[in-house]
Amino acid sequence: MPILTHIDLRTDPAAAPYQKHEVVQVAFAAAPGELLSLEGPNRYQPGDAIVTGSTGDRWVVSRERFDARYEPLQAGTHGQDGAYRNKPGVVLAKRMDAAFSIARSTGGDVLRGEPGDWLMQYAPGDYGIVQQARFAQVYRPAAGNA
Repeated sequence: MPILTHIDLRTDPAAAPYQKHEVVQVAFAAAPGELLSLEGPNRYQPGDAIVTGSTGDRWVVSRERFDARYEPLQAGTHGQDGAYRNKPGVVLAKRMDAAFSIARSTGGDVLRGEPGDWLMQYAPGDYGIVQQARFAQVYRPAAGNA
């Protein structure tokens, strides 16, 4: 399975902008650890968010990325365990036709995707993989791209 490197979906005509619409449950890590997601290992440090999506999938978001991308459903509870929703934002996504691997970030955990999974680019050098069924449930074409 090839490991993708130097990928930039901003210049890939097969990629398109999407927006995520989801409420998730979050627990903040008290100690370092590792969560094995469907796509591969997700190591975390104290304070990082361990997220459970609406489809039951679990993954880790570093605290810095979490704070920039999620807001609590209940005002005044940011940084506490509970329900959060993603802030409006656009991510680039490309449906992949063959199995593939990619590092979440430079030197980061390597994730594995299967044919039909979606390669996500949150920012240059910041990647994820979303299975087709989950993608269909929580992602929508970005405005003007429907």
